[in-house]
Parts: sequence; C-alpha cells; structure tokens
Amino acid sequence: MNISFAFKNFEASEHLKKYARRRMEKLGRFFGKASGLEVVVVLTVDKFRHRCEVTVTGEGLHINASEQTSDMYAAIDLVTDKVESQIKRQVARVKAQRRHARDTDVDVFTYNLDADADTQQPVDGTDRLATKPLHLDEALMQLDSIGSEFLVFFNAENNRINVVYRTKVSGYALIDPVL
Repeated sequence: MNISFAFKNFEASEHLKKYARRRMEKLGRFFGKASGLEVVVVLTVDKFRHRCEVTVTGEGLHINASEQTSDMYAAIDLVTDKVESQIKRQVARVKAQRRHARDTDVDVFTYNLDADADTQQPVDGTDRLATKPLHLDEALMQLDSIGSEFLVFFNAENNRINVVYRTKVSGYALIDPVL
C-alpha cells in the first residue's frame, strides 16, 4: 500500500504524519500486504476548520471520503472510519457475488470405460453437483477422506471449477481449465 500526503495552509508535524500513516495502514488489513493500493491523504486547515480527505484507488476500487472538525486528529479518525465502512461494504458485495457464482450447478457425466473403444456407449448416468468453494489443500484432504480417485470442486483461489485426482507416480494432479 502506497500512502502519500498533501498539506494545505499549514506545516504538518512528524507526529501528525505518523498518526495519519498508522491509521491508513490499518486499512490494508482488508486487502493483504501484497495489494497495490494507492492512498492519497489531503490535510487542510482553514481558520478553525480542519479537513481530512482520503482517496483509495487500486484493484478495481475507488473510494473517496472527507471529514472536517475543529481538531485534525479527530478528522483523521472520522475519515478513517468512513473509509473502513466503505471498504467493508465493497468486500461484502464481492463476497455476495462470489457466493452467487458458487451456487451454480455442475453436471457430472459417468462413462463406462470397461467397454470396447470401437462401440459407442451411451452415458450411464448424470449426477448433479452443488459445490462449495475449497482451497486446494482442503480438496486434497476431502479426496483422501472419501477415498475416491478424483474430486471435482470449486477452487476458492481462482473461482473456477477444478478437478484434483490421484496419479500412480507422484501422488496428486490438478486440472485447472483456462478460460
């Protein structure tokens, strides 16, 4: 997260800069340390009004918030709370979209592989599968627990249907379709 400051109509103390930086860095907990967020903080003093404006951009996100009080520290606190609530709303929207996407049904077709390759065999059956998002390590644990040769799952890391299966040589392999 890259944080930049601008000051209008006053000289900022080092303590004020540190305070504002600490408050803004706490917003990074919603996105992780590797996020490419750009945070611009503008602190302004006009007579007795202290205003703090924050703009957060990056990764399909654009959030603006502004607050003014008679104390600069209070303005920083209030605007940080506003930005945090906006980020929480955005994260909730993204989670709802992912939840909606994972509620899709997947058709699983079963083929009879014991028959000769020359003859056309009809599909023996169809299974409907409603998957929940799993990480790869969770899918491997589930594959071990059910004792099957393969597992179809919705990968939580890339939001795609994946297949993990047992190999005879190295243990496991993953099929990840590229869209």
